[in-house]
Amino acid sequence: MAAALLAVAPGPLAAQMKPAAAPLAPQAIEVRARPIRDFSKSGAPFVNKRLAWRGGLVLSSPSAHFGGWSGLALGKEGRSLLAVSDAGLWMRAELAYDSEGRPEAVRAARIGGLRTRAGGPLTRLRDRDAEALALASGTPTNGTAYIAFEQHDRIGVFPLTKEGVGPPTSYLTMPSEARRMRMDGIEALTVLAGGPGQGALVAFAENPLKGESRHRGWIWRAGTPRGFTVAGIGGFSVTDAASLDDGSVLLLERRFRWLEGLRIRLRHVPAGSFVPGATVTGDVILEADTAQEIDNLECLAVSRSASGETVITLISDDNFNRFLQRTVLLQFTLADEKTARATKGAAPKEKRKK
Repeated sequence: MAAALLAVAPGPLAAQMKPAAAPLAPQAIEVRARPIRDFSKSGAPFVNKRLAWRGGLVLSSPSAHFGGWSGLALGKEGRSLLAVSDAGLWMRAELAYDSEGRPEAVRAARIGGLRTRAGGPLTRLRDRDAEALALASGTPTNGTAYIAFEQHDRIGVFPLTKEGVGPPTSYLTMPSEARRMRMDGIEALTVLAGGPGQGALVAFAENPLKGESRHRGWIWRAGTPRGFTVAGIGGFSVTDAASLDDGSVLLLERRFRWLEGLRIRLRHVPAGSFVPGATVTGDVILEADTAQEIDNLECLAVSRSASGETVITLISDDNFNRFLQRTVLLQFTLADEKTARATKGAAPKEKRKK
């Protein structure tokens, strides 16, 4: 219970657990991986019409800077990995797979501190609380990324190179509602991969603003954020988002209740839903609790397997509380015909099965 409480209400205690990010020059770290064979802790088969279980890992490291992962981007092939933490750190690594396509190891990991536009370190805790990451262009090793921060709410544009994450080149115009955000700022970012708004950045607030029941969301058009709302279902918080090839979006959500513990959920929102002034809902495609191998899941990314399947990757934020929480990496294959048909490049073998 204490772990879940920290997950949803970090507060001063969790803040004290965060390592100092400055000064931290890019450096190699060791990341250890223990396999998760079954999604259910009992070993029961995973049954879901929309998703198929691939496998998972429990990740750990001797580095005090490892943990707190709140934003994730993967290369299209699902191997090159970039993550950011709420301590103002980034990690670059290679995600390796076994002969059956299950995640096996995290290799060649490097970690470093996010920086200011002038190239200096982010020294204040409120300035380095990175909560979301989305590729704007290119790859995790040669491209550009959007990174969202809460507390000091902003979205920066960061260059990505083989050396890591460079200083931001600019910041986006923020929605006027950002002035009303406190600890529950923008928690999820994605760039629409297709559909009417292809290439547009979409962002989601973690929780409804005070006095509201719907989550706020925004789509940037010509550099200007235009608002929409997301219908709340069951009091879950939004923790990340990822676009499928057709422009539909997966939302990762989390909820904690004293009597039920921690729950997580994946919601699928159809393409074309993100219209200024609209209210979007979508369909729940996964819901799980502590009977499954979940933790405080805050990272979501979509990639392709070698055979063309759409792979969904989730990573948890351990709040740097290694005694009570874990960093888990979980993977699923999008197996639902209605949703998979909307993505491009599905393997012919997969189509014949359906």
